[in-house]
Parts: sequence; C-alpha cells; structure tokens
Amino acid sequence: MQRRHDRIASKNRDQFAEQEKRSRINHSKRAVGRHEVQSWTRATKQSLCLMWQKVKIQLMLSMSFLVAVFWYCRRLYSFLAQLLKRWSDYLQRKLIKNHSVLAEVDLLGYSAREWKGETKQAKHMREAYNELFWNYHIKYLRQVKKDNYCVLRAVLFQILSQGIPFPSWMRERDILKLPEKLLYSQGCNWIQQYSFGPERYTGPNAFGKLRKCMETLKTNWIEISGTKDHEERGNLCNALFSDESKEHRLYEAIKFIMLYEVVEAYEQIKNREEPIPHLFSLLLARDTSSDPLSFMMNHLNSIGDSGCLDQVEIFLLGYLLEVKIRVYRLHRFNTEEFQVNYPDEYRREWNEISLLTEDDRYYHIPVIRT
Repeated sequence: MQRRHDRIASKNRDQFAEQEKRSRINHSKRAVGRHEVQSWTRATKQSLCLMWQKVKIQLMLSMSFLVAVFWYCRRLYSFLAQLLKRWSDYLQRKLIKNHSVLAEVDLLGYSAREWKGETKQAKHMREAYNELFWNYHIKYLRQVKKDNYCVLRAVLFQILSQGIPFPSWMRERDILKLPEKLLYSQGCNWIQQYSFGPERYTGPNAFGKLRKCMETLKTNWIEISGTKDHEERGNLCNALFSDESKEHRLYEAIKFIMLYEVVEAYEQIKNREEPIPHLFSLLLARDTSSDPLSFMMNHLNSIGDSGCLDQVEIFLLGYLLEVKIRVYRLHRFNTEEFQVNYPDEYRREWNEISLLTEDDRYYHIPVIRT
C-alpha cells in the first residue's frame, strides 16, 4: 500500500515537473516572440524615420523649387507687362497722338461732354452749340490737335480734303523760287533769322530748309487736289496729317508765303505803286509788325512754338490761299461777332471753309449736313 502510494506521488511529481518544464518552455517562447515583435517594431520605426527624412528633404527641395518658379514667373509677368505697356504707348504715340485731325463726332454729344455743369459759361456754350446744330445745320465736329499750329492745320486740312486747287497766283508763279527771290533778288538777308516753329531753327541753312518746306507743300497739294475720288483723297489727307514732320513743313511753307506777301506789299507802299488790300495796311499799322522784319521776328517766328495766328493774320491767310474762312466764335454767341468771315473782302469764286472756336485760340472743323 505504501509502495503504491509512493508510485502515485512519484508519478505526480513527474507530471508536475513536466508541466513546469513545458511552462518554462512556453514562457521562453513567449519571451522570444515578444522580443521579436519589439525588434520588428523598432526596425519598422527606424525605416519609417529614415524614409520620412528622405521624403522631408525632397518636399523641402520641391517647395523651394516651386517658390523659385513662382518668383521667376512673377518677375517675368511683371517684365512682360512693362514691355507690353511700353509697346502700347509707342503705338499710341505713332498711330494716335500724331493723328492731328480726328474723325467726326456728334456736335451736341461733344458739347454735353465738354461743357457739363450749370455755370454761366457752360450754359452759354451749350446754347451756342445748340444754335449751330438747329439753325446752321452743323451736325458734326472734327477735333483738331490743340497746339500753336491749330489754325493752319484746320484751314489746310479742309483745303486739301475738299480738293481745292492751288490759288491762281501760285499757279502763275513757281513757289519753289520764292525763298531764292526773297534772299537774292530783294536782298532780305535777315530771313536767316527765320524760326521753324518748335525747332527754333535759325542760321545760314534757313534757305535750304525753306526750300524743302515749299517742295513739301507743292508736291502734296498737287497730288491730293488732283485726286478725284473722295475716299482716296481722304486717305491721303489722313496719312499726311499723321506725319508730324511733313505736317510741320506744310505750315512753315504757308508761314513763309505770308512773309513773302508782306514783303511785296511793303515794297509797294514804299514805292507808292498800285493800292494794296486793306488787310496789309492793318497788319503793318501794328507797332509789332511795322515792317517785314518785325512781322517775322515778333509774330511769324512764334507761330507753332509759343504763339498762334492773330485775327488780322487769319485775314492774310484767307487772302493768300484764296478761300473765304467762315469762323463761328462760340464765346461771342448772341453778338454780331458770333459769325465772322476772313477776309471780309473776298471774291465770289473763292471756295469757302469753316472753323469753330471757343476762345479765338484753338479751332475745330465744323461739318455741315443739310
């Protein structure tokens, strides 16, 4: 019985020992598993950290590149915008600023834009424009560049655009020889002091420059007046009055013809020859133009630069070009001087052109439609 009990106890001890051994083995396996998991987790974290560092560097480089590209594009856009603006300004100077006679605009619309408000002057001007529209059949207006060639520009543009031919006295003489005649035949050496408007050009080359001005006037006048098609003639005028250098030569030629005729009239008065038109007496009666030299120095030389034509000089202009210049003076509305003709002594066969002024300084071209 004792032996049986010992065998049972021994068997129990062996089973317990086996269980202990298995427990230690299982515990050891679990420990090894936990260690492997921790090692794998640590390796994964390290790998992810290394990968993030690389990605982070790439992201920073990419962001830096994008910022650099954005800055470069912004600078390029700014540069292109400035370049485009300069080019646009250049085209405006060439194509718009030099177009010295603009297209027709509605007369009353122009009046409403230019003379807003309820001041006495604004109301007066609007009334004058209404009078032109309803009673003088002036429906449109062509604006003329406001400088000190304004009168010459408005007159000459209408003469050429209407195809008015050379004045009769210009057809009888060669106007190209007028500078030579004045300088050599009549001994007027003082024309070397002639000033060409804003160029303020004087000196021994004045003769050659005057000759070029006369050639420009004669060539363009003959070509344009000989063009019968109205549209083609208009295109030629627009091209001519968009070329500032040619345009100025036209005006200087007209100025010189005015000087030449004053010299002729002055010589007739001195030699007591045939009577001269009254306008020359008025012109030479002024203290500032009592002779051709003072007329040139005090009046003609400033035209195109710091001064424009006086009314007596507009009389002379109409007489030389053989046109009746009808001027509507809006600031003289409701007076006898609202409508004036230059010159007042004109021939019936002369062509008529019209001007419109608000201040006797700057002139526009009224367009009459019946």
